Amino acid sequence: MAIFDLSRRSLLSRLGGLAMAPRVLFGGAAHAQDDAQDDAQDHAQDHALEAEWLATAGIAGGFAPVVLAPDRTATAVGSGVQRLHWVEPSPDGRTAVAVARRPGTSAVLFDRRAGTVLAEFEPGEGRVFSGHGRFIEGGRRFLAVEIERASGQGIVTRRVVEADFAIEAEWASAGIGPHDMLPVGGALIVANGGIEPHTPEALGAEVAGASVALIDAVSGATRAVIALEEDLASLSLRHLAGTPDGLTVIAAQDLLADGVARPLVYAVEEDRLRAFDAPEEEWRGLRTYVGSVAVDASGAYVAAASPRGNRVAVWRRDGRFIGSLTLVDGCGLAPTRAAGQFLATSGLGEVALIGVGAEGVGVIARRRQPMRFDNHATLVLM
Repeated sequence: MAIFDLSRRSLLSRLGGLAMAPRVLFGGAAHAQDDAQDDAQDHAQDHALEAEWLATAGIAGGFAPVVLAPDRTATAVGSGVQRLHWVEPSPDGRTAVAVARRPGTSAVLFDRRAGTVLAEFEPGEGRVFSGHGRFIEGGRRFLAVEIERASGQGIVTRRVVEADFAIEAEWASAGIGPHDMLPVGGALIVANGGIEPHTPEALGAEVAGASVALIDAVSGATRAVIALEEDLASLSLRHLAGTPDGLTVIAAQDLLADGVARPLVYAVEEDRLRAFDAPEEEWRGLRTYVGSVAVDASGAYVAAASPRGNRVAVWRRDGRFIGSLTLVDGCGLAPTRAAGQFLATSGLGEVALIGVGAEGVGVIARRRQPMRFDNHATLVLM
């Protein structure tokens, strides 16, 4: 369909010990540890940030979590050397965790209102973070996806937030190279990516070994493992998004650049993955790579972004293709509070508001920021 232009249409009280026990991260959090909480509170009173979305980005001197205001202006929080990937806002209404991606070993706890880094925590011994994690139990627990350096096997760690994110349980992800995870009901859906495309391990590889695992959220027992058909075995399953009513979508990247138009977006349905529909030229236009996926606030629309294809594509939730538009090096995607809208970010610093209407997909507004946004953005719900 045609592209058109649319018209503009009480964890904090417990943070004292948490901010002091792990080492404080980043030169941008230069407060002494004994004064970190008091300084953060004073700063928040005078300069409170209004966080509508969260992201991560490359900035001068390193990488940082980013707070995006409702007008889409961006404020970096600190600066560190490891590439941060996903940001998970806590239900406490104040803090968030930014997780480094493989081969990263840092997860950063920060105050999204005060704009200050509070602490960091690390993966289990001999592991790296995959780049993703999720709060559960109202923010009292945090689930992190980790990968064993030696074997590539995946581990999901369950951490106690009050205890400095200490690991209280860990479970096998039932696959290699896990990347993302999504709590759904009483289960955890894990995207075991297998071999990651565009890495040294992927050279000459034709089978990714990817799968989707359903893990019991209490016991860690594996309930089911779902794999793609043999003719789709080159796909690495990597990113997840869902809705409260049970829709779960997963996005893929292809090991092979052989010109075959393999679908890169799927719905997770009990014991199978159902491919979304799109013309072959649209799949080819994504250039074998989807870097993020999101569902809008209404649950009616699904968007996927490809920084390699410089495209954002949109479907109805049943998998019917609507349209796509150009966003150079665009990858970060998140819903807005309005139905039929998405926020999109790019590695060139662009922040775009995208709308879906009867005539197709279009850009409502654009804004440029002085940073290189990473692959993800997330809407702050509280």
